[in-house]
Amino acid sequence: MGSPENEFRRNRNETQHQVTISSFYMGIYLVTQKEYREIMGINPSRFRGDNLPVVLVSWYDAVEYCNWLSGQEGLTPAYIISEGRVTWNREANGYRLPTEAEWEYACRAGTTTPFNTGNNITTNQANYNGNYPYNNNAEGVYRRRTTPVGRFPANAWGLHDMHGNVWEWCWDWKGAYATGAQNNPSGAVSGEFRVLRGGSWFVVGEGLRSAYRSDYIPGIRIDHIGFRIVRP
Repeated sequence: MGSPENEFRRNRNETQHQVTISSFYMGIYLVTQKEYREIMGINPSRFRGDNLPVVLVSWYDAVEYCNWLSGQEGLTPAYIISEGRVTWNREANGYRLPTEAEWEYACRAGTTTPFNTGNNITTNQANYNGNYPYNNNAEGVYRRRTTPVGRFPANAWGLHDMHGNVWEWCWDWKGAYATGAQNNPSGAVSGEFRVLRGGSWFVVGEGLRSAYRSDYIPGIRIDHIGFRIVRP
């Protein structure tokens, strides 16, 4: 997990370290507007379309969606929500947000390069601001909006849009990586910001790197932030 020191445009908070994680299932696609509306009864998104990723959802909105979907399918909700506090019941079999470590593992799909597409990525492979490509790559398209899930090729493990389209909420509070090997890490014990991964239609090429870390306050709702779900 993290990036090597010679990776172009790496950040200091991407220190490489060994991580072991337990097996899990992850959604092939970002949660769509149709899926969100069917569970929550609303569609808050700016760009409208059943097969577009839902956006303008806060971290708390994503957590509530996970619990409601778990209830619909007869699963034990992963989260205990009380007076604005969210606790993760790790014994539950319901849907949840990925940890940052799970997200990077799934994004990389066995690769060690800056992107799961290799040393670079084009706007034919992901939705991002192609006016500012990565590491002298040719300029591409800037679509200025979300694109339907599954439009771009999947990574080696069949997961779409791990790079670009919308940022993805993760469970973790933002914090520094531990220096030693970790087993199923889940971030800092507390904080002000929750982790975002993957980049979006709005960001430049370097922000799509597999190791790139971003964050935002969990109550924010922005038109280039969405989420995908996992379960044990």
